[in-house]
Amino acid sequence: MTRATKILAATTAVGFATSIWLYLDNRSLRGDRDERPAAVEPAKATEPVAKLGERLDKPQLDGAKSATPTPSLPSTKDESRLERRARNTEELGLKFGRLDGETEEEYRARVLPLISLGLVAPRMRLTEMRKQAEVQAKITPAQSAQLDKAFEKVYDDVLDYTNKAIGDGQLSPYERNVAGWLDYAGGLGGILTGANSQIGKILDPTQVKALAESGFEWGEYLGVNAPWESLKPPPPRPK
Repeated sequence: MTRATKILAATTAVGFATSIWLYLDNRSLRGDRDERPAAVEPAKATEPVAKLGERLDKPQLDGAKSATPTPSLPSTKDESRLERRARNTEELGLKFGRLDGETEEEYRARVLPLISLGLVAPRMRLTEMRKQAEVQAKITPAQSAQLDKAFEKVYDDVLDYTNKAIGDGQLSPYERNVAGWLDYAGGLGGILTGANSQIGKILDPTQVKALAESGFEWGEYLGVNAPWESLKPPPPRPK
């Protein structure tokens, strides 16, 4: 698998991964907030200062013990890699799978805003990188518009391919299917090959080389800017 193909395969999951991270991070913060003990006001002194000083000057009796127990952290159970993997898979299914009785419209209203939110920053970053790379490669506005037109077909192919993979269970929020992920990545490689062919018809070899030397990757750009918000919801969780 080429480097560009790996980049496209990885960035197709950027929206999902970022959304998952935002969800888990927010959940952790909420947990910390709920578990944090309420602030306790210090007790007001009711004993006269003079008597308190006299009592403090007296030596403590032998064998006297402090009424305040020594603080200690709660014991935590070590989580194995298998247990952590199972927990992450379950959390993924609860957040990005279909809930019991949830319709496709309800799923879209619940999940797709998270995907959009997760893609805002990388889309802005890569759009700016593309502008700078096109200036360096001396790409004309007309050529840039031609590229955008060609990418519409690429995005349609990626969405159709991904929707089929989700519908067939190759990509599932309910289970860890590494073999399915690899097959999916291989299919994305074929789509990227077609995209590169279209790019080569619009740009001359000198411009293609200049883009590569700038560090800009079309695979990364296409993976982030694909309209993932238009994906179809996954099927309900298997019984």
